Amino acid sequence: MEKYWNIFASGYSNYASYLWYEITHPHWKNYFYWLIAVSLYFFVLEVVIPWRKKQPVFRKDFWMDGFYMFFNFFLFSLIIYNAASDVVVNLFNDGIMAITGGFDLQAMNPMNDFPLWAILLIGFIVRDFVQWNIHRMLHKSDWLWQFHKVHHSVEEMGFAAHLRYHWMENVVYRTFEYIPLALLGIGLYDFFIIHIFTLAWGHYNHSNIRLSGAITGGLLGGLIGVVLANGLLDMTLLADFLPPEASSGQVFGKLGIILAAVLIGSLLLGRVVKYLFNSPEMHIWHHSHDLPHERRFGINFGLTLAIWDYLFGTAYIPHDGRDIKLGFPGVEHFPKGFLGQNALGFGRTEYEKLEE
Repeated sequence: MEKYWNIFASGYSNYASYLWYEITHPHWKNYFYWLIAVSLYFFVLEVVIPWRKKQPVFRKDFWMDGFYMFFNFFLFSLIIYNAASDVVVNLFNDGIMAITGGFDLQAMNPMNDFPLWAILLIGFIVRDFVQWNIHRMLHKSDWLWQFHKVHHSVEEMGFAAHLRYHWMENVVYRTFEYIPLALLGIGLYDFFIIHIFTLAWGHYNHSNIRLSGAITGGLLGGLIGVVLANGLLDMTLLADFLPPEASSGQVFGKLGIILAAVLIGSLLLGRVVKYLFNSPEMHIWHHSHDLPHERRFGINFGLTLAIWDYLFGTAYIPHDGRDIKLGFPGVEHFPKGFLGQNALGFGRTEYEKLEE
């Protein structure tokens, strides 16, 4: 037990040091400033090309959602999650070794000999499918739905709503996605590229903008181009954007791959990208206040990929949902403050007693 207590205790100091370093040392692989940059990007788009033109730029709950972004992306880990998860991960790995007689997940990782682009692709697809199933579970379980209601209490949609969710969702998602990813060996990698990609796409899904398929395909192509340029050319995103040792040929080659991917993505993916990837037009229906009775447990569960909803029959876009009512029946009685919302799910709040 002393081993796990030491892991738990060191988890706090290690993460606190990491977070302070992120804030005080901007660098290419910096989640803190990437969150700010991606958020500012979509904020500008919402100002310049809003889909719902009558919706205020600083919509209802805009500032609270902004706090949710930093809380769920950083502060929750500092408060409890990082230290607790370190203990769980070590318990899981030790348990695997005990049950199997010494099987080491890291040493026996089946992905060790895979190229970077393959690891990224497999990790992204597996993680997204696992998250799609977890998302469905959040809607079908009455207990888990009490937590997930926080995310669905959004009544005016914008990019910051992406990370507006109850702290327990961090626990649920990370717990259920860790095991399959760890067994494949994927969970042992630091998927910086995947995290930033899914962050950007999640912001996009929730944003008050609407882009053509050609533009969306070009953006997707550009993101793929970044992966290819940094994976196939064996360059790393962990270095500075223009590392001192990089020759001009390498830099221009990298930019050439990205520009070519943008063009190819726009031409080839433009017509199909919204069937492969989630979009504001699709995700707005997931937040619809009024759902058909036969779909009362929810629709359009995809986080990044839309293909799972089309494959398993949960896709639903009856018409342009730009101005549909958002939320859920009874949302007007839902707690308005951050503390009240994050106390839900344990049967002790006035709102939960009101529902009974």
